Amino acid sequence: MAKSKRQAYISVPAQIISSLSSSSLQSLLLSPKKSAKKKKPLWKRPMFWFLCFFLCFFLVILKIGFNLDPLVPFSPNPCSFLHQESSFTNGFASNIENSGGFLKKVEENQEQSEFWKQPDGLGYRPCLGFSREYNKWSGEHAKDRTRYLMVVVTGGLNQQRNQIVDAVVIARILGAALVVPNLQVNVIWGDESEFSDIFDLDHFKKVLANDVRIVSSLPSTHLTSRPLEDKRMPVNVTPQWIRTNYARLFRRGGVALLRGLESKLSKDLPSDLQKLRCKVAFHALKFAAPILELGNKITERMRSKGPYLALHLRMEKDVWVRTGCLPGWTHEYDEMISSERKLRPWLLTSKSNMTYHERKLAGLCPLNALEVTRLLKALGAPKNARIYWAGGNPLGGKEALLPLIGEFPNLYNKEDLALPGELEPLANKASFMAAIDYIVAENSDVFMPSHGGNMGHALQGHRAYAGHKKYITPNKRHMLPYFLNDSLPEAEFNQIIMGLHRDSLGQPEFRTSKSGRDVTKYPVPECMCNDTNLHTSS
Repeated sequence: MAKSKRQAYISVPAQIISSLSSSSLQSLLLSPKKSAKKKKPLWKRPMFWFLCFFLCFFLVILKIGFNLDPLVPFSPNPCSFLHQESSFTNGFASNIENSGGFLKKVEENQEQSEFWKQPDGLGYRPCLGFSREYNKWSGEHAKDRTRYLMVVVTGGLNQQRNQIVDAVVIARILGAALVVPNLQVNVIWGDESEFSDIFDLDHFKKVLANDVRIVSSLPSTHLTSRPLEDKRMPVNVTPQWIRTNYARLFRRGGVALLRGLESKLSKDLPSDLQKLRCKVAFHALKFAAPILELGNKITERMRSKGPYLALHLRMEKDVWVRTGCLPGWTHEYDEMISSERKLRPWLLTSKSNMTYHERKLAGLCPLNALEVTRLLKALGAPKNARIYWAGGNPLGGKEALLPLIGEFPNLYNKEDLALPGELEPLANKASFMAAIDYIVAENSDVFMPSHGGNMGHALQGHRAYAGHKKYITPNKRHMLPYFLNDSLPEAEFNQIIMGLHRDSLGQPEFRTSKSGRDVTKYPVPECMCNDTNLHTSS
């Protein structure tokens, strides 16, 4: 048996015990321990380096969060704080203080992503299945060599495009071969470009080979024939009217000549002819290789740093005169436009009985630079957004764009982006310049016109046909009263403007929902279909 240990007790007076602290008493009762070894320096401890590694990793994560701009490089040495005199504690406190800025940037990033977000295309895609009767008729008339239709198209590039589309459809209705359209010299710009200068002629012929026979010139058998011209075409004509009135033009000589086709052919045609319109506008009319190459180069320069917005600004002097509106940014220029309109009242295009203010509130005036700026801000466009602006020189030059540049400094046009000498061959060719603008605008992530017009309408249809790419249609008539209300807080103003444009961002819209709509502007439902709405015919 092991001997039991004997415990010894010490008698201590209560007065002494009460005078001792608990720590002192404990030290008396417990046996003293061996003295601890000398502690290692902090930098020699493994835990210190583990913490350093963890903090480096943490700061890199923070850096990724802070660095929302892809163009701002990361710090080459995220752990450099180890070599600085300032303590980690101060750096960490600084990061905590900046966390509010981090959250703000996250919110800004969310707003940016919302602005670039594309509308729901509802699965609509190009759908150009022609009927059996259409294809049968094509085979029967493909060998006809007796009828030839000549057309002269006028106006700017996009007006000419519209007329070329209708010229192909009219040739199809008449069962005639189409001589390559003649582009009338533009009186304003003096552009003498021919069809093959602007469009790819071989591609045009190839795409339409099964629809209409395209010839570059009249054959020798018809060279001496004097084309019969009819100048009485009314607006909104039907295929039946064309057959009845124009068939006679081919009876003597077999050549007919038409001019001024702008908006003459009905917008409501049989399904196959509507599809033919889309085929011409979106497939056959391809820009010539030199134009396409330069347009794509400028597109790549805009695209090189992320998504971009394209604006079509209608701020030229003639636009303000013709619309009966005023620029509204200086009294001097307003007086200039008013005087010009009084000298040449015939330039006013429509509704001459309305005052400028009435036109403005009715949404009939182009937006000026300040209004475009306020609209883009309200719709959430980020301040660092890259913006390409298309159009002619604004009245007042670049000074007229200062409100826009002040808010969105990354504003460019083709002259800004072209390399030295690239645009020189196109200097006196307005159609070429307009084509470059069209290509860059069509390829943009978001497009917005400041006013209606042929280019805006053409791009609306083209972007819809390409999958309903975002297209902002300014709701001028409803939004301008809020623009005039200076007492409205900015947050409330932005919310109202956003609400007014919720359904004006390029979503699919049926052409048939309103009469008189052009299928090349609203290609649904005749030229596009989805899984629940097939419009093809076997």
